[in-house]
Amino acid sequence: MGQPSAPRRGSVQFWPRKRARHSVARARSWAAESKVKPLGFIGYKAGMTHLLISDNRPRSVTKGEEIMVASTIIDCPSMNAAGICFYKLGPLGLQKAGYIWADTLSKNLGKKIQLPKKTAKKYDAVSGFDDVRLLVHSNPVRASVNTKKPKLMELAIGGSKDEKLAYAQQVLGKEIKVEDVFESGVSVDVHGITKGKGFQGTVKRFGVPIRQHKAEKTKRGIGTLGPWHPNRVRYSVAQPGKMGYHLRTDYNKPILKIGKSGEEITPSGGVSKYGLLKNNYLLLKGSVVGPKKRAVLLMKPIRPNLSITKEAPQITYVSVKS
Repeated sequence: MGQPSAPRRGSVQFWPRKRARHSVARARSWAAESKVKPLGFIGYKAGMTHLLISDNRPRSVTKGEEIMVASTIIDCPSMNAAGICFYKLGPLGLQKAGYIWADTLSKNLGKKIQLPKKTAKKYDAVSGFDDVRLLVHSNPVRASVNTKKPKLMELAIGGSKDEKLAYAQQVLGKEIKVEDVFESGVSVDVHGITKGKGFQGTVKRFGVPIRQHKAEKTKRGIGTLGPWHPNRVRYSVAQPGKMGYHLRTDYNKPILKIGKSGEEITPSGGVSKYGLLKNNYLLLKGSVVGPKKRAVLLMKPIRPNLSITKEAPQITYVSVKS
């Protein structure tokens, strides 16, 4: 049997191509960190703009010159630390041992979960724990998104076990700002949900070539579902189905700037299809997955690129044209 004359149409790297369960990504692993701080932050994608920066890459041919780069604006309203989650190490890994909730919880959090009636801090009730994580929720009412329901998520904390517990007790019931987690110049991993495309055919979904006009049955489809044996349709055969709304991750996106006032980069009339920027914001280099107004999770890089400089470039111009 001869070898195929062309490579496969459509990647099997992301399989199965299922829709995400939630509109915000869930982190399954966290990078190690010695500093005592949360290792993630929830932001909202506002749009894109372009900047003029001084190229500070050491091996770039345009080092020291002004270059224009595309940038994504992430609206970052402060998060609230709603609770503390304790974990114990069992035979199947980390298992939840208990929760401790803050004394006062946001009313909007009741749109997401049923608020606990008793919020007493019984730290002695949880003994012998192995890990501590912070239970935080976003504040979409402060952003220009059309919802009041917050995003609830567990965030890992850096440091030792005792330092994690001390920090969690300190910030419980308080707000966490983006500058408490990240700083300008560092890189982050962006976890998000891509834009949904609905039900699509094989040409758009997998890149199958359009057949010639003399082909039988259809032009925008595959020629066969597979061989006679095995007498089943293999999973790798390109077929129509739902496309988009997948969980994807952008690794090592440099933070060009952390701003404290979104008004300084808001065009007149607001950002197109988003609105006004009223909070702290991030300018990330390049594009980010997902449509506008969708929540994204920013995390410390799980596999950092050591060749990327950790110093923020000097920004000379930010486009504020809508």
